[in-house]
Amino acid sequence: MFGAIFKKIKQGLAKTRSVFSGIVDLFRGRGRVDKAFLDELERRLYLADVGGYGVGLIVDKVRQAFIDKEVTGEVEAFVKAQLRQMLSDPSEGIRYAPTGPTIVMIAGVNGSGKTTSIAKLAKKLKDDGKKVMVAACDTFRAAAVEQLSIWSERIGVEIVKNQQGSDPASVAHDACDKAKARGFDVVIVDTAGRLHTQVHLMRELEKIHRIVSRQIEGAPHEVFLVLDASTGQNAINQAEMFSKSVKCTGIILSKLDGTAKGGAIFAIKEKIGLPVKFIGVGEGLDDLEPFDPDSYVNALFE
Repeated sequence: MFGAIFKKIKQGLAKTRSVFSGIVDLFRGRGRVDKAFLDELERRLYLADVGGYGVGLIVDKVRQAFIDKEVTGEVEAFVKAQLRQMLSDPSEGIRYAPTGPTIVMIAGVNGSGKTTSIAKLAKKLKDDGKKVMVAACDTFRAAAVEQLSIWSERIGVEIVKNQQGSDPASVAHDACDKAKARGFDVVIVDTAGRLHTQVHLMRELEKIHRIVSRQIEGAPHEVFLVLDASTGQNAINQAEMFSKSVKCTGIILSKLDGTAKGGAIFAIKEKIGLPVKFIGVGEGLDDLEPFDPDSYVNALFE
């Protein structure tokens, strides 16, 4: 099973791997770890979107450990270990409520892959034996409710929705009530694909947060921010803005299969400090995988 998942991640990261191949080639050439080598390593890490802090840290550690030594597989293994360390986090998967339904709020701007990520997450949880409900609280955008309705029917999970333009927080309120009354395990709460510059929409997000916390103890138990991997470093700005409005607990990094900017995950993790919980590695409903730093880094260097 692990081998199949790794293969899927490797395929999903094909475009990013093509960028990282430049780094791999550098390690597999001949020569010494001198200034020219370190400058080239720095350049290629920047090209791979690893981000200023991470690049500086890695290059500095390689300098300290290997200066004037031969370039060997040991240098490559060392860099891989540094990259893994940048991504490691004790928080894995979803933190479930000890009793009653677990509320998972999903935030993110329009076009980030939020709706399809919700569908993939709902499918994954249903396949894990959970009784799942989706709350369509993005009532400002008719297409969002329509899309979620189609996905929910296809997957076979319940959806709570209301008329376009209705109060998003009231949909969240109704979903919590139904989930408690009917023994649901997980409620995935969609929120408006608000632009992070629109203050009133951010307030709406805060309102939903307040409503679910009143309805169910400890809710929301998770707040996942969906970031489009193809936006690279720009995703950091979105994450910072959302984190000011609502306490995000993790990231779903979507659209990794369509971009060469998967290296931005290192900069996002370093800058935001949020764990990456899931990654989208394809367009199919089964193409959402729990994030594993070892698999991710190993796939980049394959």
